[in-house]
Amino acid sequence: MPVRAGRPASETKRKAIVDAAVASFFDRGYAATSIEQVAAVADVSKVTVYNQFGDKRGLFTAAVEQECERIRGYFTVPSVPNGTLRERLTEIGKAMVTFLSRPEMVQFERRIAAETELDPAVGATFLAAGPHRMKEAFAALLTSLTQAGDISVDDPELAAEQFAAMCKGMGDLERRFGMARDEQRDTERIDGAVDVFCRAYAIGDSCSK
Repeated sequence: MPVRAGRPASETKRKAIVDAAVASFFDRGYAATSIEQVAAVADVSKVTVYNQFGDKRGLFTAAVEQECERIRGYFTVPSVPNGTLRERLTEIGKAMVTFLSRPEMVQFERRIAAETELDPAVGATFLAAGPHRMKEAFAALLTSLTQAGDISVDDPELAAEQFAAMCKGMGDLERRFGMARDEQRDTERIDGAVDVFCRAYAIGDSCSK
């Protein structure tokens, strides 16, 4: 009988499974990852994996969510409680670019893009579990800041996309095509993105240096 969800043993097994899935999906890609292989690495049965995640796509979603969790915490109001709006936006930009610049993430995105040509549902799952969730979380933060009177944003999701696009610049595209990360240029992009965002949306001196 499977251990009930919520018990420590179950949580430990779940973490082991997701950790093994992350390593396999990132290193081998979606198509080359199997439930059997993940179960073997996590030292659990296939039945345990299916009971926890339903199927391979459910396991993939959990793996992407775990990786995106690395920066999701920045998209909450208390993330930089004593910082200015400028400092908060800068930290969000840094976390976002650092996350996307990780070599394994660049490799993972390449694999997902290639496999999406064969199975569009793979790309849809990735977008729903990762980028779209983070955009929604950032948009929620921007809504909170608007309600607090720090910024004025009519379309939080669009503003979130604009900020992310400015922070990434051409660097994101260049890394996908083999160029090394230029950290100095990334810093300049983030600083520039914060400046433009503040000019467009900040109210009063809420984004003062």
